Amino acid sequence: MTSTSDDPIGHTDVRTIGSTDALPVAPALGLSLDAARMPRKSTLVTHRILLISVLAVILGVAAAYVAQLLMLMINLITDLCFYGRVSDVIGPHARSGSFVLSPADNHLGAWVILIPAIGGLLAGIMARWGSRAIQGHGIPEAMEQILTNESNIPARITWLKPVSSAFAIGTGGPFGAEGPIISTGGAMGSLIGQLLRVTANERKVLLAAGAAAGMAAVFGAPVASLVLAVELLLFELRPRSLIPVALATVTAVGVRYATYGAAPVFPMPLVEQPGGWALASFVLIGGLVGFASIGVTRAVYGVEDLFEKLPIHWMWWPVIGALVAGFVGWIEPRTLGVGYDNIDALVQGHFGLTMLLTFGTLKFISWVIALGSGTSGGTLAPLFMIGGSLGAIIGIGINQVMPGFGVDPRIAALVGMAAIFAGSSRALLTAVVFAFETTRQPASLLPLLGGCTAAYLISALLMRNTIMTEKIARRGVRVPSEYAADYLEQVSVGDACSRDVATLKTSQTLAEVRRWLNEESSHSHHQGFPVVDERGRVRGVLTRRSLLDPQWHYTLPLGELVTRPPIAVNESHSLREAADHMVAESVGRLVVVSKDDPHKLVGIITRGDILTAHARRLREARHTGRHIKLGKSHKATPVA
Repeated sequence: MTSTSDDPIGHTDVRTIGSTDALPVAPALGLSLDAARMPRKSTLVTHRILLISVLAVILGVAAAYVAQLLMLMINLITDLCFYGRVSDVIGPHARSGSFVLSPADNHLGAWVILIPAIGGLLAGIMARWGSRAIQGHGIPEAMEQILTNESNIPARITWLKPVSSAFAIGTGGPFGAEGPIISTGGAMGSLIGQLLRVTANERKVLLAAGAAAGMAAVFGAPVASLVLAVELLLFELRPRSLIPVALATVTAVGVRYATYGAAPVFPMPLVEQPGGWALASFVLIGGLVGFASIGVTRAVYGVEDLFEKLPIHWMWWPVIGALVAGFVGWIEPRTLGVGYDNIDALVQGHFGLTMLLTFGTLKFISWVIALGSGTSGGTLAPLFMIGGSLGAIIGIGINQVMPGFGVDPRIAALVGMAAIFAGSSRALLTAVVFAFETTRQPASLLPLLGGCTAAYLISALLMRNTIMTEKIARRGVRVPSEYAADYLEQVSVGDACSRDVATLKTSQTLAEVRRWLNEESSHSHHQGFPVVDERGRVRGVLTRRSLLDPQWHYTLPLGELVTRPPIAVNESHSLREAADHMVAESVGRLVVVSKDDPHKLVGIITRGDILTAHARRLREARHTGRHIKLGKSHKATPVA
């Protein structure tokens, strides 16, 4: 007989995750079968979306103000450590608006080498006695919690990550502030999800909403932040997750606009729409930067591997990385700190060729070693500076060789910025939309799409993991790399079920059935058999094991042996609904009833039938064929 587990997933839970409206078949064939005539309710969203959306809006407000607080902390520490004052940040002469104080104008001389080491030491101490999870740039750690820990981030990360990052960046660490903000916003969302009664999926949405809101609050890029959440955190594109995250990003940017105004983060002079040869050049630039993105990713994790071999405790590694960053900052002060002003200079075309070569190379060395040492800081801003410098250099080179192409070095820098992020993280749409939203240059959109796609192609061909996934992949975490429509949603139960079903009657005795089973006929090898009454109505399902169980006397009629109702779906349900229903009820087969007459047996759907349905999907993916033949016929051949 079929049985259910002691603690099955409830029908409400299964329906909430976009699944089943399948119905249990009662022995009396009462209201549950009649209800099959009712139309299925939409499984896109439930009323729970209202609660999650309200929480997401609250998260958007909180993340926006936390972002402002973190930027204030970074500026205060920078002002104090490099200029010996705080008047640039607070007080009557403080700068207004959204800004990041640059350490580049300091007059400390060689003493500047030691300043980043202070932040590195504090970050190491907080990681050792607080949580080692604060190390790194934030996004991989959030991904790992989503994929392996039901989005449960320890509460202490909510304050440890921003404080450690503020010290690491404020003392001159060559990192962006966006990574810590993304991590902190995600931790806030996870914390709310742990305090309230929500599902793991809802907690994931709250985590993504907080993370996306944090990024949106820093850059004023709501759409790019939403897409980043989809590509790197949610691993799905569903209304139940899209709506709350979108509301969170809009709210966060609304707070930013109300506080600082609606100007773009990286203002860029108006540029002309590129011609055909210029557009081709930008695609080439994106491809070349795509190769660089592979090198950058491998360099970061190569440096991490080298630090792992050091014969000292890992707490001291950030100090070593910070000393290198300080030394590089002594040579080129622009490499210190967040450096959003450097991105401004790149997209405005203020850097000459010599500066681009020097700055791009030194920023790469400084950031790779400091990040590989295990300190706390973001990757986006450094990647933009490295990629932007490289893109501008290539653009200038093309102009020298082919001046008629009309390649604008400012667009080349922007394409390089976005392409290196697209290649290293494989977040293609995030890179394109982010570069567009932060500059609001419509003429750059087509070059961005072409260049980022080229970088994405190169990266996908030559690199298995990304800068976001390599660390957690080494720990055995499998990260989704594709978001495809569920094939099982496209196949109906009626198309996949077994219709030639051997049924048993309630009036039959066990003796009759056992004789039939021993005859080894073609239909007697099944593991489950529907039991119908004299009117052909389903009364239950009996398994082969139950029928052969010696505890039941051979004179027992099958009608008395049926004590539990079977679980049913109708033929119009999808295989996804059927599979989820099997999991919810802990059964391996479902009775299939007619969509027009829920009392009428159509067949049986088993786990094997669901697996067999994948044969068509595999055939479509692996076999090539010519459907319009121009010459000789060609047979379909499998793709290796």
